[in-house]
Amino acid sequence: MNNIGNRLAQEFNLKINQVENFIELLDGGNTVPFIARYRKEATGGLDDITLRKLSERLAYLRNLDERKADVIRLIEEQGKLTEKLKLNIEACETLTEVEDIYRPFKPKKRTRAIIAQEKGLKPLAETILSGQFSGDIKEYAKSFISEEKGVNSEEEALQGAMDIISEIVSDVADYRKWIRSLVYREGFVETSGSSDEPTPYEMYYNYSEAVKTIPSHRILAINRGEKEKILSVKITVDNEKIIQYLNIKCLKENKQTDYYIAEAIKDAVKRLIYPSIEREIRADLTEKGEQGAIEIFKANLKALLMQPPIKGKVVLGYDPGFRTGCKIAVLDDTGKFLDQATVYATAPQNDIEGSIKILKELVYKYDVDVISLGNGTASRESEEVLARLIKEVKEERGKELYYVVVSEAGASVYSASELASKEYPDVNVSIRGAISIARRLQDPLAELIKIDPKSIGVGQYQHDVTSKKLDESLKGVVEDCVNSVGVDLNIATPSLLSYISGINSTIAQNIVAYREENGKFRNRKELLKVKRLGDKAFEQCAGFLRVMESDEPLDNTSVHPESYKAAKELLSILGYTMEDLRNGKLNDIDERVNVDGIKSLAERLYIGEPTLRDIIKEIKKPGRDPREELPKPIFKTGVIDITQLKPGMVLMGTVRNVADFGAFVDIGVHQDGLVHKSQMADRYVKHPLDVVKVGDIVEVRVLEVDEKRKRISLSMKKEEIIQ
Repeated sequence: MNNIGNRLAQEFNLKINQVENFIELLDGGNTVPFIARYRKEATGGLDDITLRKLSERLAYLRNLDERKADVIRLIEEQGKLTEKLKLNIEACETLTEVEDIYRPFKPKKRTRAIIAQEKGLKPLAETILSGQFSGDIKEYAKSFISEEKGVNSEEEALQGAMDIISEIVSDVADYRKWIRSLVYREGFVETSGSSDEPTPYEMYYNYSEAVKTIPSHRILAINRGEKEKILSVKITVDNEKIIQYLNIKCLKENKQTDYYIAEAIKDAVKRLIYPSIEREIRADLTEKGEQGAIEIFKANLKALLMQPPIKGKVVLGYDPGFRTGCKIAVLDDTGKFLDQATVYATAPQNDIEGSIKILKELVYKYDVDVISLGNGTASRESEEVLARLIKEVKEERGKELYYVVVSEAGASVYSASELASKEYPDVNVSIRGAISIARRLQDPLAELIKIDPKSIGVGQYQHDVTSKKLDESLKGVVEDCVNSVGVDLNIATPSLLSYISGINSTIAQNIVAYREENGKFRNRKELLKVKRLGDKAFEQCAGFLRVMESDEPLDNTSVHPESYKAAKELLSILGYTMEDLRNGKLNDIDERVNVDGIKSLAERLYIGEPTLRDIIKEIKKPGRDPREELPKPIFKTGVIDITQLKPGMVLMGTVRNVADFGAFVDIGVHQDGLVHKSQMADRYVKHPLDVVKVGDIVEVRVLEVDEKRKRISLSMKKEEIIQ
């Protein structure tokens, strides 16, 4: 572990004890969210993102060590392991380097070289390679002619010897490493293609870009074009440089033998080395592309899940549609389903008067505060209806009504799911979609975790990424978000509970079953009565589960039960009572803490300063939701059309998706506009995520509008917005 610990510390620029403590905690069955929140003293306060990366890198390095041990064993079993070879394997820093060394010892199919060896030509190859031969090599080759072995002439013998030399050269790890490095430095990805029909790949029909600079999204786009048989892809480099390098390494200044070595080198490069290196680099580039896509997806997903909830509002969910009508669902301020309807405000019926009448009745009956409108088919037409509804409600009753456009990606997936049928067994599938759209406004996190992240619509080339790798990464994001916010133990669904630290799907079901049988949990300790939820699981999950009804007010905070004693002693030292905590009367806690100071208080309480700071933060505002500190979505009352957009207009918009090349912003015209990364700031922007994230409210200026292609170009540059 020490070697791996040192390497991780160096790579992540951390202290060795931070890394070693993390590894020990992880190996001890602790989850990343638990370590990030409750073991800050051990890790030096490392956040969940860093800990996830450490965990992934740790898994790679451990896998690397296992592979090294395997390769050493396999070579030793062949009786070919030397001390130098063993040291070289142990010094490898990547799996590729290990495989390069193992290559000559790896069992091969019947290659041309193996066939030549079977014909007894290895001594001839070794003689040529040695450079020591001084006679006539053709005459010497005649001695290998054998009708029995299938060698009929000296030319066949020499060709067989060259086949052996080609394979020997191609198997030298140092040569492969140098060639791979050359291709990374000086190689180009070249694509060509054509199609009778328009395709998204037209820019790649005659395209070339350096291997070292090609961005992730272009790698995946090219791969997809190749998979669809529209593009041909190859990696090119100056092969003469490779041949020249190998000649310097292998030629012996022997007139009799150098010609055959040189010919074998040309063959090795063309037939064995370059195709193999090209495949490896294509695989590496694909991995780079996938990792880039995953990182963007993770950032977008986290931002989407962490959007602030709209609490205390009665919401009308509006799932727009044409032929089958627009589905309506009304939810009270706790998310309880109250009523439903279907209106036909859009084509072909266009019953706007009848639709507004039904919508008004629902708004007045349930005192609806806000409408959550799905952004899919017929959304644009529905916005016009809602704008009129809002105007008439204001005129008739003086009531302020708003609507918010939310992404409906995945709503249909959820509405037809087993989970949805369990939650709403007596509700039509189409109405379930409207319920989901309403709940996405009330609590985005609780609703969106019910849907496979790949269906949420914030990915980039997600279908081109290895499914398992994507699923694992996204699961980590969801876990971190859910645990960051915490959940109410007495209303949380099994799907939400299953993401809590230490709780798997079985335990989540058991918690809900216990709740249904025994009524609401009265405190956190009662969790220990749940089947299969033992001490370790309790340690991992307790701090993330809130019990608002508990007699213990700390049960409604993220203070861990292990710190209750310290929290209560702190309250006593500061002159507060538990009743003050319960009633939220700790407004001047910071001033009282400053009297003694954090360091002194931490020493008196025998806890670390990070833990003390977290306790103070939590008891200051019990039941605190970190999402409430983020900007709320844009509440709208009117609508504009793409035809009304003109270059120079300044608008407010919501970031819906972020890609490698820019961000897509909803400015209220149904079609998202693109802010290219070159238009994001008055400085150089390396990546859009450095400037924006999904859910951000941004001010933009219209640069260009292409109505025919439905493309809107936007800028966030301050100088242009001011103009």
